[in-house]
Amino acid sequence: MPLKKNSSLRAKDTDLLTLFKAHMSKDLHLARIRLVCLFVTALCKTKSVNFVKVSAGFDSASLASSCMRRIQRFMAEAELPMKLISSLIFSMLPVKGKLILVMDRTNWKFGSSNINILMLGVIYKGVAIPLLFKMLDKRGNSNTQERIDLMQNFIDWFGLDQIDCLLADREFVGDLWLNFLNLNNIRYHIRIRNNFKVFLPRKQSFIKASYLFNSIKVKQYQHYQHIVQLGGELCYLSATKSSAQGKIELLILVSFNKPDEALRYYKERWQVETLFKGMKSSGFNIEDTHVTALDRLEKLMMLTMLAFIWCYLIGDYIDREIKPITIKKHGRKAKSVFKYGLDYLAETLLSGYNKLDFCTIQNCHVLSILTHKF
Repeated sequence: MPLKKNSSLRAKDTDLLTLFKAHMSKDLHLARIRLVCLFVTALCKTKSVNFVKVSAGFDSASLASSCMRRIQRFMAEAELPMKLISSLIFSMLPVKGKLILVMDRTNWKFGSSNINILMLGVIYKGVAIPLLFKMLDKRGNSNTQERIDLMQNFIDWFGLDQIDCLLADREFVGDLWLNFLNLNNIRYHIRIRNNFKVFLPRKQSFIKASYLFNSIKVKQYQHYQHIVQLGGELCYLSATKSSAQGKIELLILVSFNKPDEALRYYKERWQVETLFKGMKSSGFNIEDTHVTALDRLEKLMMLTMLAFIWCYLIGDYIDREIKPITIKKHGRKAKSVFKYGLDYLAETLLSGYNKLDFCTIQNCHVLSILTHKF
């Protein structure tokens, strides 16, 4: 079968634009929706958020310098509500019902500026799909109010009943934070530091959390059967011990309930690292940006999130339905589902040929599935 030319590269309208128009028309006028579409498409071509590279990748008859000015005006002037982008991504999620959420933070330095982002994502098949985030105007850890604000936005926009549980690492602890999760009956499995002191109501005494698991052996998993208090909040503890390169490490988790399931859930937390890697070195190279103003950087992150889920959905479809990703001898996939979709999409956009004969920007099976939701 001859290769089909991707004639959509010069079409006035595309399924991607149709999708964006259906969702964004109440908040953005058409010219800005087209800019979003052009930016996301160019981002997938160039695999870089650098505005010079993105503007050169615009599917436009205008000079790259004109496209660059359009990008700059959009970043400086356009209102792009987080709820607008988050709700679009939420509607595109390949998993429905109870969601496993993960909270984590990524940061880097550009010149003297610290870029610090608190992210909330949805765990799904080897990746955390980015859903909403908060730019932190500081270096270092997030604080309790910043975490609460992020979770409250999720609850307000999508509903408490959409949450299965929340996963997070050692940074995300604290009395008021756990109190918020407990009051909202949000299940959580969060790692704590081994030297944290907990109160044992049965014995009316404090003890280091690690002392409760003195007898645990390497590769064993235990949960402490009695409820404890961490900073005044009632919770459960569980732990496992591992050995890597001769170093023994004890991992202790605090949970809202069901501590026997804590480790099984917490093992999924690593998927947020796949997200950050996709945003950075193996995907869109977000650290290439010279943008440091928080409001503009926030818009750039939201556009990158749209590109991320588009690539992931395409990669997932190809992997499941057309050409599975190669499995290496060690049993892991040769590349992530996101990277699989990004590489295919970039090749299609740059070459103009639909080599797997299923997806063009004009008539993408994945996007056709999504469009009917609006």
